[in-house]
Amino acid sequence: MSTSMEAGHLQPAATVRATVKRRPLAVRIRWLAVRAGMYLLVLLVGVLFLFPWIWLVSTSLKAPAQILQVPPRILPNPVMWKNYYYAVTNIRYGHYLVNTLVICAAVVLGRVLSCTVVAYSISHVQWRPRNWIFIAILGTMMLPGQVTMIPIFIIFTRLKWVNTFYPLIVPAFFGDAFFIFLLRQFFMGIPRELTEAAQLDGCSHFGIYRRIVMPLAKPALATVIAFTFIWTYTDFQTPLIYLKDQNLWTLSLGLQGYLRRYGGGGGTALGALMAASTLYTLPMIVLFFAAQRTLVQGIVTTGFK
Repeated sequence: MSTSMEAGHLQPAATVRATVKRRPLAVRIRWLAVRAGMYLLVLLVGVLFLFPWIWLVSTSLKAPAQILQVPPRILPNPVMWKNYYYAVTNIRYGHYLVNTLVICAAVVLGRVLSCTVVAYSISHVQWRPRNWIFIAILGTMMLPGQVTMIPIFIIFTRLKWVNTFYPLIVPAFFGDAFFIFLLRQFFMGIPRELTEAAQLDGCSHFGIYRRIVMPLAKPALATVIAFTFIWTYTDFQTPLIYLKDQNLWTLSLGLQGYLRRYGGGGGTALGALMAASTLYTLPMIVLFFAAQRTLVQGIVTTGFK
């Protein structure tokens, strides 16, 4: 009988061949088990994070008696689509949505223009104090918003901009430290040979910025646009400070005002509020899924050269 040397012991050759054949199967089973466990963990975490939104949608479709039912039920029976009609009519959802989208569009435009220009000048234009300016910009990130809230409010009050959209829009045209840093890191990854070749061909800095840098920065721009839209769309504090007229309210203020006025009205008011809150989340969900690939690419590639 033939033998084989393994780990200092003589073993039959048939046993060795059997061990070799079984080892890949065992490794494969262990790999599948680990992978299945990872998928199960991700699924559980996903359900955990998704459950509040599922409960929100479920409550928005419940009858008034079911909303306050104990123990609660997830599946509504019957389905009350009228809650969405009450949400659109009683909360003035369409009017507040238009106000919110106007502010979001203006803020996105201002932030993209200002932050990209500053980031380009710091990353691709040679001027002496640019590094010190960049350090000063990063230093502003250490200032909490509560420190500058009162001085900025005094400035806008003296400009008579309170109860207008200007305090919500104009600051976006003066840049944002976080997005300047993010875009600067992305612009540093653009090969300098491209910009130098364009300069040799007589292209100005504005031409390089418009024709070379901006087309190559689509992933980073998508990140800036998505974050700016979400932060502006969900902002409650700034509109609360500056918007007094209900005709100027955003969706966040409109929902809070409806809650204060009709919050004690029982299931009917809560059903309409949950329906309006569900509609409130839809633009952000659509934006994320529409720009998911570009958004992730912009976050991952930022900072790599």
